[in-house]
Amino acid sequence: MDIQAWKQILPGFKEKTAQFYEGSISQGEYKGFSGFYGSYAQRGGQANMLRLRMTAGRVTKEKMKFTAEMLKKHNISKLHFTTCQTIQLHNLQPDAVYDIMERALDAGIVTIGGGGDYPRNVMCPPLSGVEKGEYFDVLPWAEAAAEYLMGFVTAKKMPRKLKVSFSSSPDNVTHATYRDLGFAATKEGKFDVYSAGGLGANPQFGVKVAQGIEPEMVLYYIKAMWLTFLAYGNYDSRIKARTRYMQQALGGVEQYKEAFLEKLKEVFDSGENLRIQTFTEKVQKKGDGSQVSGWRVEGQKQEGLYTVAWHPVGGIPDVGTFCALVDTVYDMESVEMRLAPDETAYIVNLSAGEAKRVLEITKDSAENTFETSVSCIGASVCQVGIRDSQALLAACVRAVREAKLPDGVLPQVHISGCPSSCGTHQTGAIGFRGAMKRIDGKPQPGFALYINGCEQQGKEEMGREVGVILEAKIPEFLVKLGQTVSKSGLTFVEWNEKNPGAIDLLAAEYVA
Repeated sequence: MDIQAWKQILPGFKEKTAQFYEGSISQGEYKGFSGFYGSYAQRGGQANMLRLRMTAGRVTKEKMKFTAEMLKKHNISKLHFTTCQTIQLHNLQPDAVYDIMERALDAGIVTIGGGGDYPRNVMCPPLSGVEKGEYFDVLPWAEAAAEYLMGFVTAKKMPRKLKVSFSSSPDNVTHATYRDLGFAATKEGKFDVYSAGGLGANPQFGVKVAQGIEPEMVLYYIKAMWLTFLAYGNYDSRIKARTRYMQQALGGVEQYKEAFLEKLKEVFDSGENLRIQTFTEKVQKKGDGSQVSGWRVEGQKQEGLYTVAWHPVGGIPDVGTFCALVDTVYDMESVEMRLAPDETAYIVNLSAGEAKRVLEITKDSAENTFETSVSCIGASVCQVGIRDSQALLAACVRAVREAKLPDGVLPQVHISGCPSSCGTHQTGAIGFRGAMKRIDGKPQPGFALYINGCEQQGKEEMGREVGVILEAKIPEFLVKLGQTVSKSGLTFVEWNEKNPGAIDLLAAEYVA
């Protein structure tokens, strides 16, 4: 569909939204409808959020400028860099949602299909094309896949949402080996294909259904994934209506792979031409002859150019800082923002002098590894959230700062407000999931602790659940953990490897 076709369906959203705020339809009915448009009512039903798809996490200067203009025009106080590499705008009244949703299309940003049972934002390593050591630049292929998938938004409805991702190295930051469909780059310039994985309830690593495919063939595998999901996805149970349940439903890994390959053969036999041709955009920009270094600075593979990392705590940037950043970089050659699955924003293609300016503007960024911890938006906003994950992270950051712990003694922590694992708690070195614990017969807010998860390709591991810690005790637990590691003279990674079971012993003091 083109821009005008998308615009023609917006009046339906306005009508239903008006009915919801008038009270003539329930929150549940509205949620089932509004997700198609990329918007949901927030908890309490007094405001909406809107999800701006940023394909492959790429935010061009034009998209940055549009976002800043909408923040100012509608006096928006809260935005969130999400773990699916989108930008969410929060606390919106209906008129603001309508206006932004329509104007976004003119800016090349589609919100349609941003929620509900549709293909979600295609994910890509944020530094693809500029990172030293990557196998190859997968960004063009991710963008082509995203464009193709938008055609499925109005096609026959799948049982549930479909998440597709690409990786460019074994770092696997986009979790390509355990998404609904993942394309993991190889050093030969090809992709290994993984299918039917996912976090949340019944977490599963993906099944490798193909090895060493040519990048130009990726759309055939996307079409096969869609057909497999249509044929074998569970239409009767929303809980089980995700691709990862098909592994068990079909009898196991080999049976699932066989079913997928049958659908792939159907796609090839149909004669449909899904080959894609794309090209890598060469950055022609040169450095300014100077150098810059620092914890948040990384040299690119383009000589003389740099990337600056900006990680607002919890992925929630200050609106004024975001707008100031846009004003600063807008006239800089080739500069753009890339969003990461851990809620970091990277500003790429900077000269040394430009990087220094960006560092100054974004000095409210996380100051160490622990402060880059990941949190979903939490129960203060999310309808299905159990606990306020953002509030927990803020409390933990305050406690760790007060304790003056050195960098490296605590890892990046992953916090999810509920079992959905939007904060990817299941594959973090330390993860927390919103929970409840009865103390003296009364329910108390808590979080289940997970340890030793790993996202790296070839070493993937689901974290082991240790038990529930009361929310109020978690900052103290993390400070004690950091102090224990600090006394050893080791980093957290080193200490954890040399002391298996040590986290369990320390956590035993806090598990309710």
